[in-house]
Amino acid sequence: MNVLLAVRMYVSKMIQDSGPGMKVLLMDRETIGVVSVAYAQSEILQKEVYLFEQIDKAGHGPIMKHLKCVVFLRPSQENIQLLASELKSPRYGVYYIYFSGIISKASIKVLAESDEQEVVREIQEFYADFFAVGPHLFSLNLEKPIHGMEWDPNSLQRSVQGVVSVLLSLKKNPIIRFQSFSSLARRLAENIRDTILKESSLFHFHRGESVPLLLILDRRCDPITPLLNQWTYQAMVHELLTIKNNRVSLVGVPSAPKDMSEVLLSAEQDEFYANNMYLNFGDIGQTIKSLMDEFQAKAKSHQKVESIADMKAFVENYPQFKKMSGAVTKHVTLVGELSRLVTQHNLLEVSEVEQELACQEEHSQSLTKIRRLLATDQIRDLDAARLVFLYAIRYNKHLSKDIAGLVELLRNRGTPIKLIECVENILRYVSPVETAGSSIFTTKDVTKITDKIFKGLKGVENVFTQHSPVLKEIIDNMVKGRLSEEAYPIVGGESTSGSRIQDVVIFIIGGVTHEESFAVHQFCRTNTGIRIALGGTLIHSSQSFISDVEAAVKHLPAGNAKYPHNSAPSGSGRHSKLT
Repeated sequence: MNVLLAVRMYVSKMIQDSGPGMKVLLMDRETIGVVSVAYAQSEILQKEVYLFEQIDKAGHGPIMKHLKCVVFLRPSQENIQLLASELKSPRYGVYYIYFSGIISKASIKVLAESDEQEVVREIQEFYADFFAVGPHLFSLNLEKPIHGMEWDPNSLQRSVQGVVSVLLSLKKNPIIRFQSFSSLARRLAENIRDTILKESSLFHFHRGESVPLLLILDRRCDPITPLLNQWTYQAMVHELLTIKNNRVSLVGVPSAPKDMSEVLLSAEQDEFYANNMYLNFGDIGQTIKSLMDEFQAKAKSHQKVESIADMKAFVENYPQFKKMSGAVTKHVTLVGELSRLVTQHNLLEVSEVEQELACQEEHSQSLTKIRRLLATDQIRDLDAARLVFLYAIRYNKHLSKDIAGLVELLRNRGTPIKLIECVENILRYVSPVETAGSSIFTTKDVTKITDKIFKGLKGVENVFTQHSPVLKEIIDNMVKGRLSEEAYPIVGGESTSGSRIQDVVIFIIGGVTHEESFAVHQFCRTNTGIRIALGGTLIHSSQSFISDVEAAVKHLPAGNAKYPHNSAPSGSGRHSKLT
């Protein structure tokens, strides 16, 4: 159930199957991202790939018949036409073509007719139509897939293709369940089921005693999690600096070296990141210090080059030393910038109020704290707005609520109108969940501090995380067999009675968060018999989630926080040769 390993194996196999010799890798905009998330460029270069091209920019490049061309594309009509043009006037010696999803017979016919010079050696389907961000986490990188609480047709099709690709890459033919309150989840579940039935020859995997499960959720079941500040390393970097395809832009970061405009954050390529991505901010301060101490010790040993043996040792160890130097610079820069932003934007105090809103029933106390923060210029407009969003979701039905008063405070501080309008957008967004009776708040007493309070890094000792995402409760109930068929119907009328839960793919329409990914990581570590792959239309920061909400409620009746739901209508690869 390792989605990252599945993609890496596909990429490795497509390059290996083309045989020895110099190669060019021809991709499209999306497959470039798919490959770059799974492999570092240096790793690809070691596999005799010396040139990378994007098919819509290849144009009239030089003819290099001595190169083999490995083509990896999504099976879109645009890509088929571009590839057909390439094959009519081939620039490379031979072509090995791989599609990331299911390709139609009509498309194969188009390519066969274009291959007049018979340069195509084979066509295969390698199901890597998703971005494998980590071993258990994937994304489709779809922004704003929902408009007016209906699927954007292209986003629906892309979601079907992406989830089907995940299932094929993991070799799973699952039972499909979805959240009943969501017409979006029902529609996606039914479309995936239709595709599995249509392509039944591909889904010939034996189920055995444990039946795989595909669980489709709707982001509206938990709008709280994407709105909270995060305090684990990976989640903080994404919230404050943004991670896209495992890369972080450092443009505009004051402490960043001039030659470091972008850094790679990949657990596959970076041992320090792999070991520390789920640590809280305070612990990261200690591990960074340890990393620097180790580096300084090695740097001192490199200064002693007094004999031939010293020179030999220096040359042998230099690549590792250089790599460690880069890792130290990268993580010191990132942690330094996170610390600067936490202090500059007063995020500790903001986060404390957020946690209180999410985890504790203290209306009067929370309202007073929010008013005080909104009256200062020490917090960002984004953070001010997020506090009001959380309050509005939490206390929308409270008799003493003062959402209007908080909105007025937002106006008084000059908050952008789009953020102010999003208060009502958020309420309309969560409306069907309220009517479905779902609890989106943690019921813990916030005074019961977690075992590991932040420590070790100056300025973080009073911050703690109490919130637990709704997904954690759903997974617990799923494993214990407590997901009711009324709340989570099964598509196609299949039965789960007597079957053991072992392999689960969870897909969240409207995006997933790093906090939820961390929850899955923790669950699988303590429940070794359960394997979970978690994905969503996008991996959210609070800003991307707010943009998604704005698009989702657009064109709904203004001022109406109630809108209809449930209104929507109801092998490693397949191989073929061109002849």
